[in-house]
Amino acid sequence: MKTFIHNDWQEVLGSQFESAYYAHLHNFLKSEYQHYTIHPDMYHIFEAFEWTPFSKVKVVILGQDPYHGPNQAHGLSFSVLPGVKVPPSLQNIYKELQADLGYPPVNHGYLEKWAKQGVLLLNSVLTVRDGQAFSHRNQGWEQLTDAAIAALSARPKPVVFILWGKAAQAKQALIDQSQNIIIKSAHPSPLSANRGFFGSRPFSKTNDALMAMGEKPIDWQLPAEVTAK
Repeated sequence: MKTFIHNDWQEVLGSQFESAYYAHLHNFLKSEYQHYTIHPDMYHIFEAFEWTPFSKVKVVILGQDPYHGPNQAHGLSFSVLPGVKVPPSLQNIYKELQADLGYPPVNHGYLEKWAKQGVLLLNSVLTVRDGQAFSHRNQGWEQLTDAAIAALSARPKPVVFILWGKAAQAKQALIDQSQNIIIKSAHPSPLSANRGFFGSRPFSKTNDALMAMGEKPIDWQLPAEVTAK
C-alpha cells in the first residue's frame, strides 16, 4: 500500500486510498496538476492530517475547499502561509477570538499552533484550481474526508466539531452526537458573519467542552511572528 500520510491517519484511511473512487481522484489530480495551477501544491495536500495525527485530534474545524489565490493554501482550512494577507473569513475569526477570549488579532494567518495542539483544520475538498472556487468538488475528496470525520466520530476519545455554515453543518449526519460535541453557527465569511457567527463564542465553548472531557484546553492565542516550516 502506498503511504500518503506519515502517521496513524494512514492506517485509518488506508482502505480509502485503495478504493475505486480514489483511483479516479488520483488520475483526475494527475491531469489537473499537469495542465493547471492547483492549490495547495501537491506536497501539502495532506498537511492537515500530517500536522494533527488521528490519535491527537481534540477539535475539528471544518472548511469547504482551499483558498484559490496564489500562495494562500497550504493544506489547512482557513490558514494561509506567512507573508500572505489574512483573508476576510479569517479576519472575522480573529475578531470573534478577541471578543470571546480577549486575544488581539495577529497580522498573519498561519494557524500551525492550533494544528499542533490537536485542532484538525480540515477542508471537505483538499485541492482547487487557481482562481476557480469549488472546481474540484465531486471528484472524490468528499468521500475521503467524510471517512475521516466518521472515523473520528467513532473513536473512543470524543471530539469537539466546530461547524461554521450550512456546508459544514451538512456533515452532522456523520457525527455521533451522543459522545461528541458539536458547536455550530453561521460561517465567518463577510457575507454571513453578522447572522450568528459574531457573538457565538466558539473558542471558549470548545475549551469548556474539552475541560469537561478531562482534556487540556486549546491555547488559541497565536504567536505575533511566524515562519513557514
